[in-house]
Amino acid sequence: MARRSETTANVRVTDHSWQRGVIGGEVQAGDFTWKFCWRFRGERDNLSIEPSLGRALIQDALLRFLLQWDYQLEAGGDYTFTVRAKF
Repeated sequence: MARRSETTANVRVTDHSWQRGVIGGEVQAGDFTWKFCWRFRGERDNLSIEPSLGRALIQDALLRFLLQWDYQLEAGGDYTFTVRAKF
């Protein structure tokens, strides 16, 4: 059975505010680097990722990571998660 391709994504949280309902930072995977901002207050969650190049590769995996670990994330922290794709 063939092993699934995986890529480690590195996340650096640069902004975290419960009062504003925002977690922001940078995520790097493979040769790609994106800035993200997750607004988790309001009627619906809103995750923005820039630049758009390669955004579809990371968007779902990053949102799952943020939803799972939001209470443990701190500004200035470095984190990793695995994406089931080769970048």
